[in-house]
Amino acid sequence: MKQALTIAGFDPGGGAGIQADIKTMSAHGVYAASVLTSVTAQNTVEVRAAYELSPDLVRAQLEAVFDDMNISAVKTGMLYSAPAIKTVALMLAGREPPLVIDPILISHSGQDLLQEGAAQTLTEKLFPLALVVTPNINEASFFSGRTIESLEDVRAAARVLADMGPRAVLIKGGHAGFSRGTDVLLYDGRFHEFAAEKVYEKDVHGTGCTFSAALTARLALGETVIESVKKAKAYTAQVISHRVHVGRGHNPGNHFYFIKPVDFSGD
Repeated sequence: MKQALTIAGFDPGGGAGIQADIKTMSAHGVYAASVLTSVTAQNTVEVRAAYELSPDLVRAQLEAVFDDMNISAVKTGMLYSAPAIKTVALMLAGREPPLVIDPILISHSGQDLLQEGAAQTLTEKLFPLALVVTPNINEASFFSGRTIESLEDVRAAARVLADMGPRAVLIKGGHAGFSRGTDVLLYDGRFHEFAAEKVYEKDVHGTGCTFSAALTARLALGETVIESVKKAKAYTAQVISHRVHVGRGHNPGNHFYFIKPVDFSGD
């Protein structure tokens, strides 16, 4: 079984973060190893608090995984602080597995998930190590410093982000009001667009985690960037469509929508 690694934060509500990553990778038939960077107190309504783990503990987790497992792809999610980002970058530098970066800024409910000042560390230390960076429209606007109001603006922002070092930039269009859920990929100097009927996702959280984890899983399976993006987009749309109605806020997606409950009674 192929093995992938997610480096992210903990969501006790189970809809986003490292739980969404593990579910997603498992759904694709990939074994999910995980390194925790932070613990949040959140549910479907809000993020109430976030606490980072020490850089030494993050490093120890990474060493333990890499010393024992044959990791075929890596993704990062919530890294939270500059020290954590520096630690992750130091541990990933020079390693062969392709890296997917989901540059998380805020939660679905609007809570900051990246400390002030850490964004520059992320772009300087980690972006140059990435095969693919997967910002949504708001994140792409923030990191590029550009206002995004059209697909041409998306392409311009992607060029700015590509100049920061990643080999590919995938800007997700799910939050865009000017397109039908069109994702724009800049890869090896060429643009590729992935259009689809926009799936209603106003009340679904964890979609960014799910997409980047699915992309990572497909890369771990040896697929190309373009094929991995196509399949990650299709999978995420199904996860959203089959969202689970739990809690009072933003519903989590159903990462195992294709599995029927199993009767283990033995009858």
